[in-house]
Amino acid sequence: MRITSRRFGLAAAVGRIVVGIIFLWAGLDKLSVGDGKGGPFSAAGFLKFGTNGTLGWPFVSGTPVQGTVFNPTHDFWAGLAGGGMLPLINLLVVVGEVGIGLALIFGIATRFASAMGTLMMIFFFFAAWDYAYGIVNQHLTYAVVTFGLGVIGAGNYYGLDGMLAKSFPSAIRRWLLSGDPEEPSTVAA
Repeated sequence: MRITSRRFGLAAAVGRIVVGIIFLWAGLDKLSVGDGKGGPFSAAGFLKFGTNGTLGWPFVSGTPVQGTVFNPTHDFWAGLAGGGMLPLINLLVVVGEVGIGLALIFGIATRFASAMGTLMMIFFFFAAWDYAYGIVNQHLTYAVVTFGLGVIGAGNYYGLDGMLAKSFPSAIRRWLLSGDPEEPSTVAA
């Protein structure tokens, strides 16, 4: 896909940069604040206690008993908190958020960063299982927007993908960068 309007290209770049800042901010916050008690970031608390989930009307009315588990995947996430995978999860969350954020801000490897950001947000969506106000929450919203940035090749617009595209083979441009910046837009009939 190729955006030909300068105004829409600028909008794609601004959207890419804003989403990149959100990811970068989340990662840097985990690096600087850590666990909030002077230790390094750990996903253990979220995995154990933040994955109970919530349901809203029409599924639940009134106030549910504290500690009620609505998330059918809760045991999976809580099991990760106590297992040997926790150090890897902690690293992947922080490095992932910082890496995705920087890639989107600079518009480099935009499709790969968008795919990884979408995947991360889908994991967060199912882990949190937050349906107190319906199915749409911030994780699903970020997943859809990040996916869209990859589909439109947002790194071609005021990003490094567009500047460096000719330096890479077509397959790398198509799957990792933002596609071919000169590719005409085609729509199937």
